[in-house]
This record gives sequence, structure tokens and C-alpha cells, in this order.
Amino acid sequence: MSGFAISRRRFLTGASVGTASLALGGCDAFDSYLSSDSKVRQTLERANDLSYRVQRLLQGRDALAQEFSAADIRQPQRPNGITSPDDEAYNALLTNGFADWRLEVSGLVQRPLSLSLTQLQSMPSRTQITRHDCVEGWSAIAQWQGARLSALLDVVKPAATAKYVVFHCADPMEEGGQSPYYESIDMDDAYHEQTLLAYALNGQPLPIANGAPIRLRVERQLGYKHAKYVMRLELVESFAHIAGGKGGYWEDQGYQWYAGI
Repeated sequence: MSGFAISRRRFLTGASVGTASLALGGCDAFDSYLSSDSKVRQTLERANDLSYRVQRLLQGRDALAQEFSAADIRQPQRPNGITSPDDEAYNALLTNGFADWRLEVSGLVQRPLSLSLTQLQSMPSRTQITRHDCVEGWSAIAQWQGARLSALLDVVKPAATAKYVVFHCADPMEEGGQSPYYESIDMDDAYHEQTLLAYALNGQPLPIANGAPIRLRVERQLGYKHAKYVMRLELVESFAHIAGGKGGYWEDQGYQWYAGI
């Protein structure tokens, strides 16, 4: 059974990386095919939907990502993406040690919230040692500690129509503060035992390069889904009104929405 689990994980990881790399592997010749009305893009999106359904079938709602021992942590956690947001508001919060930072929770909830970092750290938490798998082909094992997203959802009480949690972040992806990073997950992953709003890495406060003050850990998906510098959570029924409407910054560029491993 363990051999099957490993083989299945490798297969799923390979399929996810392959699709994402095909969509945005740095090949300029392919970019013209990624317009919203492109038949190639439409084909990729149908494949993404199939991948999501197959992985949900194979994994199940509650299946856990592999966890490791402290002895498996052999190197610092390599940062992914931006390592220092070029954002005036974020840098003001950083100067004050995030004392004025607030996590806003809004959208389709009965009880909108605004939490300080201290309040978030007082919520039910989890510590786990997991592997971060990047779409670029590297991985790293690290210990993460953070508030359970499920505990936060229990407080805000999502509406029955809420289908996704959207993570709005501080890191702009273009010059001039344009296109701030965002990501999203469905409610199954939001309530998953290993899904955290992480504020500590390897027993220390989360470093700036790794997404301070908090980042998402959604352990059953590839690294670009693990949003950093999270500022606001929004529960929604669809992505139609958010940025490019695909559920994430990279998804708007052609990556698949569900990057399961």
C-alpha cells in the first residue's frame, strides 16, 4: 500500500508539473495561445478540471500529505516567488514589527473579522513537518506552525453559498503596485487538517522571505498555491469579479487552478 501511495504521488506531481510547465514554461512561442478565447487554453482548462476530479477521487477529502521527522530537515526552507514585497503599506507594517497588521476576513460569512497577529496566534494551531514542492522542480522539507484555517472558519461561519476562500496578498506582481498576488482554495482544502495560516518556520517567526507575517500552507498542492504575505481572506461563490477570474495570479496567466500532488 505504501508503494502505491508513493507512486500515486509521483504520478500526480508529474501530471501537475507537466500541465503547468506546458502552460507557462517560459516559452514565448506558446504565450499567444493563452488568450481567454484560445482553443489551446480551453483544452488546458478542461484537462485541469479533469485533473481536479481525478485527484479528489484518488485522494479523498481527508487524506493527509506525508509528514516527516525533524531529522529530515537538512537545509533552510528555500523561498519561492517574491522575497520582499515592494509595497509601501506592507513595509510600514514591517517597520513596526507587524504590530498594526490585521487579517481581514470578509465575503460570504456571518461574522466578518479583523484579527491581530497575536489574536491569530492564540487560535487552535498545528505544527507539521512537510515537503514543499515547487512547480520549478525543487522541494524542501520544513516545520510549519500556524493557526488552523478550519478553526478560523468556525468563528466566521461561512454562508452556505461560499465555495472558495480567496487569499489577497501584499506582494505586487508588477511595477507600480499592480496585480497584487492572490490565490484560492475550495472549502474541502480550507477545512483540511493540514491547511494552516502559518506564522512560524522551523521553530522561529516566519521570515520575510518566506511570507511574514503569515502565509498559507495547503500541503496537498504545489508551491504557487501557498500564498505569502496574506492580508485578507474573502469567501466567495465564484471568481468572476476577482482579477482575471481564474482563482489566482498564476492561474490568470495559464497555470492550472488545482495543483494537487
